[in-house]
Amino acid sequence: MNTVLSPISTRIHTINAQQSKLQDIDAVHAPNDETLLAEIGYKQELKRRFSTFQIFGISYSIMGILPSVASIASTGITAGPAGFVWSWVVASFLILSIGISMSELASAIPTSGGLYYWTFYYAPESFRVPLSFLIGLTNTMALAAGAVSVAYGNAKEILAAVYLTKDGDFTITDPKVYGVFAGCIILQGLATCVSSKNVALLQTISSLSHTALLVLFLIVVPIGTKVNVGHFNDRKFIFGELDNFTNWPKGWEFCLSMMTAVWTIGAFDSCVHMSEEAKNASYGVPIGICGSISVCGLLGWIIIIVINACMSQNIEGLLNTPSGFPIAQLFDDVLGRKWAIALMALMSVCQWLMGSSLITACSRQIWAFARDDGLPFCDIIKVVNKKLKVPMRAVILACILGLMLGCLCLAGPAASNALFTLYVCGCYLAWCTPIFLKLTFGRHKFRPGSFYLGYTFSMINNIISCLWGAFIIVLCMFPANRDPAVKDMNYTVVIAGGVWILAMVYFFIYKYKRYHGPKSNLDPEDKVKLEQTLSGHSTNYENNDSDAEKVLINSSIKV
Repeated sequence: MNTVLSPISTRIHTINAQQSKLQDIDAVHAPNDETLLAEIGYKQELKRRFSTFQIFGISYSIMGILPSVASIASTGITAGPAGFVWSWVVASFLILSIGISMSELASAIPTSGGLYYWTFYYAPESFRVPLSFLIGLTNTMALAAGAVSVAYGNAKEILAAVYLTKDGDFTITDPKVYGVFAGCIILQGLATCVSSKNVALLQTISSLSHTALLVLFLIVVPIGTKVNVGHFNDRKFIFGELDNFTNWPKGWEFCLSMMTAVWTIGAFDSCVHMSEEAKNASYGVPIGICGSISVCGLLGWIIIIVINACMSQNIEGLLNTPSGFPIAQLFDDVLGRKWAIALMALMSVCQWLMGSSLITACSRQIWAFARDDGLPFCDIIKVVNKKLKVPMRAVILACILGLMLGCLCLAGPAASNALFTLYVCGCYLAWCTPIFLKLTFGRHKFRPGSFYLGYTFSMINNIISCLWGAFIIVLCMFPANRDPAVKDMNYTVVIAGGVWILAMVYFFIYKYKRYHGPKSNLDPEDKVKLEQTLSGHSTNYENNDSDAEKVLINSSIKV
């Protein structure tokens, strides 16, 4: 066979599923998003309707800073006000490190499959296929668990508002929590099944709603404290009062309190999963990731300072409130019953919007993984609704997974709390694996996109990201107290470990026959069109990148 060498050939990316080969992808010189996606190996199936602000909005909405902090504030408060406020600061900067590392990967190869694609791309040939499968499944599980944890927090917010409305004459039970949770998931699925244009608009509405709620909180809670309580807590209490309401040592409890920030400032990989619906994805996705982490890190710190300044100094009473929601008790203490109910209702609406955004991101990951034959019944799941340009079947599967995982709500607080840590553990494993591979085995393969720190700073930041990720995965496995009873155990390791073991058994017994890593879905006509598109840019490309590696153009890759 004749070898074809040209500047254009360097740009065309094809995949041979049997040989598991990948070639260079050059995001910097791609003339448009569709061409870059074709270089990656995929045809454009979804509409690109998401602006950079809307990509930022989907991550910002999922973080849902005020409802998220409210949902998991009890984890941070157990270290005392100072532990709450400073653990947030430390964690925020380290989370941004991971966000920057992910942004470099997303800028270089912006595809909805993201994490498992990058894992396959940068891993050694000997184990890239099973590792890619594991990361794809882990990311899917983590996003589903994230959607469940958001909907679970939403259900508790709604029931806390009902508790306040009934003046305490209402019992919150696990079946009631699950019932409200299931209603939230179903409604979120219906909202996500509308056209991509309306889903993009929903992100704008959600972003504005969260911002308006935050402004309202920052105004009325301090005013209510001044009027109804008469004073604020002093600076020593806010920034210097370290407590410990567990039986862990103070230092370790401080580390555990970082889980508030870790859970809240999460799911920023949602921007990655929207890559194939983003305009100027190589630029917009990194901005969405880093922007949402930075904004929510700062706003979350301000929220915590306000909470510390306004809350009762009887922290134990706040943690053991009958409503099961310390922030609802704070609102009741400083604003009175009517304002507390109103704020809880508004937070519930915003948290529902958070869940809708997360279902959207989860469905895109499911769709992308099914497109590459990574899931059971993939031929059914990967179908895109031609009229709406939405992967509706993937949305339905995301909701079904959510309803199944949500059954843990019925097993008591310990099992339901595992939803939060399962989401964190799965996300951090899926995030850090391609970062580690890029840092080690894939250094020679990495070709930066428009977002890049430079070789030295990128390497340092990648190392920090991997160390922080490993620490968080270990942290997720710890229970709230030492020497826990069976009902107080942290079941994350059982659930996640069980899923991982079953997944790999399934892969090596059956799925290895079909899943060979990311595969191209380009038709021969698409490849011809791609070469014709690139030919118009070949002169500029040749001048800018004359030393680029030449590859053999064929229907499959030869490396």
